[in-house]
Amino acid sequence: MSPEALSSIISQTAHDLAAAGEAGQLAEDMIPQKIVVMRPKDRSHGDWATNVAMQLGKKAGMAPRDLAQLFAARLEKADGIARVEVAGPGFINITLDSASAAQVVDQVLAEGADYGRNTHLSGRTLNLEFVSANPTGPIHIGGTRWAAVGDSMARVLEANGAKVVREYYFNDHGTQIDRFAKSLVAAAHGEETPEDGYKGAYIDEIAQRVIDEGKADGVDVLALPRVTGEDGAEGDSEQREEFRRRAVPMMFAEIQKSMKDFRVDFDVWFHENSLYEGGAVDKAIELLRGKGDIYEKDGATWFASTKYGDDKDRVIIKSNGEYAYFAADIAYYYDKRHRDVDPADVAIYMLGADHHGYIGRMMAMCAAFGDEPGVNMQILIGQLVNVIKDGKPVRMSKRAGNVVTIDDLVEAIGVDASRYSLARTSYDQSVDIDLDLLASHSNDNPVYYVQYAHARSKNVDRNAAEAGVTREGADLSLLDTEADGEVLAQIALYPSMVAQAGDERQPHRVAHYLEELAGRYHKWYAAERVVPMPLTDAERQGDAEAVAALEAAKNPEPARAAARLRLNDAVQRIIENGLDLLGVSAPEHM
Repeated sequence: MSPEALSSIISQTAHDLAAAGEAGQLAEDMIPQKIVVMRPKDRSHGDWATNVAMQLGKKAGMAPRDLAQLFAARLEKADGIARVEVAGPGFINITLDSASAAQVVDQVLAEGADYGRNTHLSGRTLNLEFVSANPTGPIHIGGTRWAAVGDSMARVLEANGAKVVREYYFNDHGTQIDRFAKSLVAAAHGEETPEDGYKGAYIDEIAQRVIDEGKADGVDVLALPRVTGEDGAEGDSEQREEFRRRAVPMMFAEIQKSMKDFRVDFDVWFHENSLYEGGAVDKAIELLRGKGDIYEKDGATWFASTKYGDDKDRVIIKSNGEYAYFAADIAYYYDKRHRDVDPADVAIYMLGADHHGYIGRMMAMCAAFGDEPGVNMQILIGQLVNVIKDGKPVRMSKRAGNVVTIDDLVEAIGVDASRYSLARTSYDQSVDIDLDLLASHSNDNPVYYVQYAHARSKNVDRNAAEAGVTREGADLSLLDTEADGEVLAQIALYPSMVAQAGDERQPHRVAHYLEELAGRYHKWYAAERVVPMPLTDAERQGDAEAVAALEAAKNPEPARAAARLRLNDAVQRIIENGLDLLGVSAPEHM
C-alpha cells in the first residue's frame, strides 16, 4: 500500500466519523483535502504515522488523543492494515500487513517507466530559462550548475505533467559583445587584452578562426579598417564589426555543443538582439506607458516600479538614448507570456547569486503587466560552486583562464558525475565539487553509490538466471523481514517525492531519495538471499537449530526467492526512473 492510498483511507475515515456524528463537532468541510502520512523515525512505531487527530482535535472540540482512538478503532478494520496504535498526544501509528506493504512491487513493475509520474501540472506550460551565459566565452562552472539543475528540474516538472519549454537566452546585444570584439581584435594583432576585455586561450583560438574563415571567404579580416574618425580613435570599425559578426556565431555554436554533450537539449534559443530588431522592446515600453507606468525625467525614460513594490524607479532609456538592460527584460517577459507558440503560464528564471538585487524590479514589472508575482513569474537564485582537487581550490582552466568550464569538469569526472554532483545540492546553497572523490569508486562518492546499486541489481538478475531462479510463483507476502520492509517503504515514497520535488522546485530531492534507497538496498542485498548458496563446512558446525536457520536464510524457498527477485526488479526500475530525472545513466556493470 502506498502512502497516497493510506492517506485516502484515513481521509475517508475522517469523513465517516464526521458523517456519523461520532467525532464531536467535526464537520466534513473541516477535513483537509489531503491527509499527510509520514515515515516514523523509529520503525518500532510502525510503517506509517499521521497527526490528523492533532490537526482536527480543536475543530472537533475533542482532545486529540480521544479523537485518535476513534480513528484507530476504524482504521484497524481496514484491509491491508495489521495494527494501529495511538501514541503521545495523538499520533496514529499504522503497521501494514506484509502483503499490503508489498503491493507496491506489483505497481512499480506494472507502471514501469511511468511509476512516480503524475498529471497534477497537466495543462500548464512552464517556461524554464536557465544557463543563459553571454556568448563571449565557454560555459563556466556556475553556468554548468544551472545546466544540471535546470535540466533536472525540467525533467521533474515534466514527470508532474507540465509542458516545459527549456529556454536559453543569448545576451548578444550590448557592451559585453563590444568588449568581446575588442578582445578578439587585440588578440589578432598580438596586443595586450583591453582593460575591460576577455582573457584566455579561447580568445586567441576564436580570433584565429575568424581570420581563417575570412580567408576561406576571400576576406582579409586584418586588412579591414581598424579605426574610424579623422582623429584615429578606435570605434565601431569595419574590422571590429567583422570580428563581431563572425565570432559570436562561433561562440554560440560552441555553447550549443557543450550543452548537447552535457545532455541538455533546449527547445528555444532566444536572442536578445531579436527584441530590438523586431521592435519588441519599444512595444513593451508603450504597453506600460499606456498603463501609466512610464514617465520622462532628466532626459531619460523611467519605469515607475515603486508602484509595484520595488525600492526605486528604474531607468529603461538613458538620457543619451541608449536602452538600459532592463528594457530588454521587460520585452522578454512579455514575449514569454504572449508568444504565439507555447505562451508561458509560468515563467521561471534561474539566475546567479549576483542577480539577487534584480528580483524587486522583475516582480514589479510582472505586476505592471497584470500578472501575479511569484506565480506567473518565479525567480530562483543559485549560489556558488567551488571546485576542489587535492584538497585545494581549482581555479585555472587550460582554455579559459581563471575559471573552470563545463568542458574542464566533464573531462575530469565525466557527464554523469558532473550532473549528479551539481544537482544533488539545493541550488540556493553553495556546493563543493571534490574532483578526487567524484572520480573514485567508493561508497563516499554519491553517484557511484547509487549507480552501483543499479549495477548490483542487474548482477542479481544475471546470477538468478544462471541459477535457474525465476519470478514464477512469487508470493509477495513473504517479503516480511525487516530488510524487506525498509526497502518496500522507501519504494512507496517515490511518487510523493517526485510530486514534492516538482511543486517545490527542488530536484535535489531526487538525489537524496536515490541515495537513501541505494543504502537500504545495499543492506538488503547483504541480508537477504535471492540465489541459493550452500553452507560452508564451518557454518555446518553449529547446533542443529542455528544451522537450520542459516540454511533457510541462504537457501530461500522458491516462492520467497521469486518475491525477492521481483523486489530487486522494483528497486532497479526506480533507480532507473530517478536517475533519468537527473539526466544520469544507469549502468549495468561497474
